[in-house]
Amino acid sequence: MVDKVFTEISAVVEEYSGLARKVLEYSLAVQRLVDAAKQPGFGADDWAPITEMIAVDDFERVGNFKEVMRWPQYVEFMTKWARTAQWEGSFKRVTEHDGVVLLELEERIGTGEAMGSVNSVSVYEFDAAGKIRHLDIYLQMRMPGAAMPAAYS
Repeated sequence: MVDKVFTEISAVVEEYSGLARKVLEYSLAVQRLVDAAKQPGFGADDWAPITEMIAVDDFERVGNFKEVMRWPQYVEFMTKWARTAQWEGSFKRVTEHDGVVLLELEERIGTGEAMGSVNSVSVYEFDAAGKIRHLDIYLQMRMPGAAMPAAYS
């Protein structure tokens, strides 16, 4: 198991308001749904609590491999992933400016004993109604078995 380094998201959500708080609530909802996805019958309709936060017709997600998904594809992707994956995030920092929120987490992702950690920055763009219309994902991780370059030793 990977050690937890930062604060649980649930411990800081009350400290924030506005769009920053919406992003933290979104993250907590994802955690609950990933946990619930292990139950029989879990499907796309179970993402309704998150769908309420999304500008469904305009939504676009750009992932860590620059793959682009609209809302229906993202729900399908998340449903398949959540059925087998474990996910939890620890809070590092959140910044809000002009309808954009940057959320920095340490995420622990995996299955069973094969948990790994990544540092992530997610950039949430909101529409005028306060719904998420765009999401960019950036990840930082160690490569298994990779040595540090000599310049950094």
